Amino acid sequence: MSTPPNIVLVVMDTARFREVVALDRYIDRSAIHRLSDEGSTYTRTFTTAPWTLPSHASLFTGTYPSKHGAHADHKHLDESLETVAETFAANGYETVGVSNNTWISEEFGFRRGFDTFHKTWQYIQTDTDLGEVARTTNGLEMFPALARRLIEGNPVVNIANAVYGRFLRKRRDDGARRTNEWVERWLGERHDRPFFLFINYLEPHLEYRPPKSIATQFLPEEISYAEAMDISQNAWEYIAGRTDHSEQQFEALRALYFAEIAYLNRRIGDLRESLVDADEWDDTIFVLTSDHGENIGEHDLMDHQYCLYDTLLHVPLIIAGGSFDGGGEIDELVQTTDIPPTLLDAAGIDADEVRSQFQGRSFHPDAETSARKHVISEYMAPQPSMDALDEQLDGLTSTARQYDRSLRAIRTEQYKLIRGSDGSMELYDIVDDPNESVDVASDRSDRSRHLEKELDQWLDSFEHANASGAVSMSERTKSRLEELGYIQ
Repeated sequence: MSTPPNIVLVVMDTARFREVVALDRYIDRSAIHRLSDEGSTYTRTFTTAPWTLPSHASLFTGTYPSKHGAHADHKHLDESLETVAETFAANGYETVGVSNNTWISEEFGFRRGFDTFHKTWQYIQTDTDLGEVARTTNGLEMFPALARRLIEGNPVVNIANAVYGRFLRKRRDDGARRTNEWVERWLGERHDRPFFLFINYLEPHLEYRPPKSIATQFLPEEISYAEAMDISQNAWEYIAGRTDHSEQQFEALRALYFAEIAYLNRRIGDLRESLVDADEWDDTIFVLTSDHGENIGEHDLMDHQYCLYDTLLHVPLIIAGGSFDGGGEIDELVQTTDIPPTLLDAAGIDADEVRSQFQGRSFHPDAETSARKHVISEYMAPQPSMDALDEQLDGLTSTARQYDRSLRAIRTEQYKLIRGSDGSMELYDIVDDPNESVDVASDRSDRSRHLEKELDQWLDSFEHANASGAVSMSERTKSRLEELGYIQ
């Protein structure tokens, strides 16, 4: 590429590695595996955190939660670190973000650096959102609630968003189709300069509501689509011991989850075609990854909280275009913090100052960097907190209380150590036990001590963020997060 390439960074929210890889067994020449065949597939890529806000903060800044300070006890990406969008903007790129996840918005610090930032939950982009009122009130109660909210901004815009949020927003999917339609329009109108495009697709996130035509391909024969959709997807009630699931029910939920990824695969193919039709594909570096995975009964958990097992940390990473084409499968350890410096290398951007903040290392094919010896992940505080769960569920069992802790993990080629603030220590031989089912910490204490020392040395090697304390958010944002299953 003689001119700076476009950069497209796509996050499949909540897509774990194993299902993305499995697509190829069920879908002939899937869009995702077409990318994989053409580009480079990094088969051992791990995120820095098991949920959206801290993992995206790492992806945007090239730093770990301990350094960027965005986590459950401080739900905001503060301005102390430069984001990759700011870096691309400062180097002549048009920067565009499209988010389907409420966490990834200006309210939590993720708008910085984007010339344009589109939130798919709003029909007309505004800071005032009547969609929350329309979604959470009914009948005659809606009208006084709408009237009160009207005075917060433009009445016409507010009413349009209210109607959109109530009647139109979720008719077809969780935003992927609308995202692609918006991107296609933008591609036809955009400025004539290279662009950095970030997209967060939400489909694999709870609740799983895939199209029936896709889901029935993967459901067990003895479970109908209607029966599968009736299975409780309330992760917090399951974790608290209020509901129980049979293995057959979990099998059905995993099928629904897989169907969401299969559906998203189609939309990713459509995105590619839009870039091709706009004559941009040949000038584009296309990055496909995830922010974290999911537990669907594994480790007696649902959703993506309270642990640092590979069900949450092992994510897909495929890069096509430029020097990445023809790279095949690469099995070296990669961390999502490594993506920002790699993208700057792909764009030919020096940016020495922002590179000095990165804790990641470039894995660009032309980069002269050594392979990683380990990857590290952090869970700085439980989300939701035990107090929030207790209030929501009117009491918790001692089993649920065990999750009231922070966690850190260090993973090498063979071993993974997980250390909790409660004094817990787990060690897994992930070569012999990839499902992390047998804790060998007591049998291999020397290995545990060695990895713990490496983890402590890493923690001592940089300055930690001072960010702490609750961050205020609007009631409409709280409501939207509750729709995604988050408890504040």
